[in-house]
Order: sequence, then structure tokens, then C-alpha cells
Amino acid sequence: MKCSSFGSSGCNKLNVYNWLGEMELPPGREPFRIIEVQFKGTRKEFFRNKENLPLKEGDVVAVESSPGHDIGTVTMTGELVRLRLKRNNIKEDNPEIKAVYRLAGNNDIEKWESVKSLENKTMLESREITSSLGLKMKLSDVEYQGDGKKAIFYYTADDRVDYRELIKVLTERFKVKVQMKQIGYRQEAGRLGGIGPCGRELCCSTWLTDFKNVTTSAARYQNLSINPVKLAGMCGKLKCCLNYELDTYMDALKDIPEPIPLITQKGKAVHQKTDIFKKLMWYAYLDPETNRAGMADSWIPLPASKVKEIQEINKKNEKPLSLGEENLETDRDEPDYSDVVGQDSLTRMDKKKKKRKKKRKPDNKSKQHP
Repeated sequence: MKCSSFGSSGCNKLNVYNWLGEMELPPGREPFRIIEVQFKGTRKEFFRNKENLPLKEGDVVAVESSPGHDIGTVTMTGELVRLRLKRNNIKEDNPEIKAVYRLAGNNDIEKWESVKSLENKTMLESREITSSLGLKMKLSDVEYQGDGKKAIFYYTADDRVDYRELIKVLTERFKVKVQMKQIGYRQEAGRLGGIGPCGRELCCSTWLTDFKNVTTSAARYQNLSINPVKLAGMCGKLKCCLNYELDTYMDALKDIPEPIPLITQKGKAVHQKTDIFKKLMWYAYLDPETNRAGMADSWIPLPASKVKEIQEINKKNEKPLSLGEENLETDRDEPDYSDVVGQDSLTRMDKKKKKRKKKRKPDNKSKQHP
């Protein structure tokens, strides 16, 4: 898949491949005059190309803002923008779509770079001001407008915050128009980015564009331990990836019976674990004295169909002789993978090389005849 060179590394939501870019338009049809422009982080907006400028992905443009103008990078043009507007339920004739002024010149870019260099310092000072005012909020990011006339302060808070006094102080201190924008903890992680426990970039900062509700039931259906430390992401909320394979697990669980105890003439057996995709359920007999199940080596793997059969027998108030463990094969299956690279031994590099014996040079004196 081809991606544009703009944005973070890899193919993600910041790097959009315009698969309709080279499409020839029908005769008499003009190119679509609305473009998509990206600013700092994941913020993207649509702008109308009234002057019909020859824009392409990667161009830096000056666009309309309030007040002044902003600087951004074109990420999408042409018919693909029309589809994106339809997906976002935005009408093409929406009067709120602002205009593109021009391609950014050298002066525009120099001004843009200079105000961007102030963002980190502004954020640190703003946090000190927020703390001094006793506001229960966290400033997570600051984004200056391209001409330096406005700054957006992104913050997170658990409750509603009265930041009117804060706006007055920030306006007087930084001499810009201040806009406060509250974001969620997942949006904050998406803006700041980071590396997840899987070792890859966060989904919310690379390709994930919509945040669906994640509950602990998603972990239960996948037989994951309910450990808040392991299930929480960088944002402190449940990981979005818990939903990725949930539908597959839900389809597989349709063939898995409820893990209730099984009653046999040999004794009562309780459920221990389930392999959903192999459709195996492990049961263990309870010790009549301790009323506890045995160790893992005594667990009995039963096919889901066998468990259903025993459950139907129990519903008739009848007891089978046993779980049928005497008919189960005890041989363990070999793993369904092979070592194709020959790196199965961790000590393969520890073998000492045999020292080669040095050949003795012939003695010249012994060759001389008396």
C-alpha cells in the first residue's frame, strides 16, 4: 500500500493514499474544490479551494481562520474528499467550510516554525498558572495558529471546570486569543502518541479514528484475566484492542456450552478452563474430602459436544458412569509449527570452536645434506 510521506512513520490515518487521485473525470466535470488539511497532531479540517489553486497532497497552504490565518498541510484532494464529507455527514455547500488563501510562502513558513517552537514552553508555563489558580484540570497540549494570533489549549478533566479566569491570565501573559478545548483521555493519548505494551505505536495515534465502548465483558469472553493493570492502556482506560477479536470469539462461543459442573457416578467435576477455538473444555473431579479439584495434570479435556451430552443426561436427573476419560487419547499432539530457521537452541552460539593446530614449518637445517 502506498502512503504519502507526510505524518508519522508507517501507514496510518495521517498518511492517506488517494486511490481516486489519478481517476479521469468525465468531460465537462470540474475537479472537486474542497480539500482536507491537517494541522498539529490528528486535527484535520475541510477547506474550499475557491481560487482553484493546483494543490496536491503534501502542499503547505495558508487557510482562513478566526482571527487571521492558519498554516497546514494538504492531506487529501479530489473525489476522495467528496466521499469523506459524505461519511462525516457534511454537506458540500455548508457555509461553515472556510477558504484556502494561498500556497504558503517563505515568510508564512518561517512565522509558522517560530510559533511552533514556543508551544512546549507555553504549555509548561500554562500548567504552572493552572496549578496556582487551583483548577482541577490537566493541560496536555498547546497548538499555536500559523500566524501566532491564536492558541488552542487542550485539556482533560473529570468534572466541569470554570476556566474564565484562566483565559484572562493566559491572554494577558501570551498576547494571543485563547481557545480552551476539552478532550477525552483517549484523544489525549492519540495526540501525544506513545508505544503500547505490544511494542507498537498506539492505535489511537496511528490509524484508529473512532473510539468504541470497551467493557470488561470483552476480556471475559476471551478468557483474559480481569487485571486492571494489564487491561488498561496508556490512557488509563481499557485497551481498544480488546474489541478487535471480540466478534470472532463471540462466533466461536456459540458452540461452547455453559461451563456448569457435571455430575457423574464417579463424582462431581467442575470446569477449569476452555480452549474456545479447539472447542475443548477441561474438567476436574472434586475430592470428596477437601471438596477441591485436583492439580492441572489431573484435568480431563472434553470436546464441547461431549460436555453438551453429559449436561443433557444431568437434566434428566441421570448420571453417566464417568466423564469418559478412559476413552480419551493420552498422547500429546505435536506442535503445529516447525523451526524453519534453525534457531531452536539458545546455546547454539556458546559452542567453543576447535583450535586449529598450527602446521610446523619444515626445518631448513634438516633439509641440508652433510
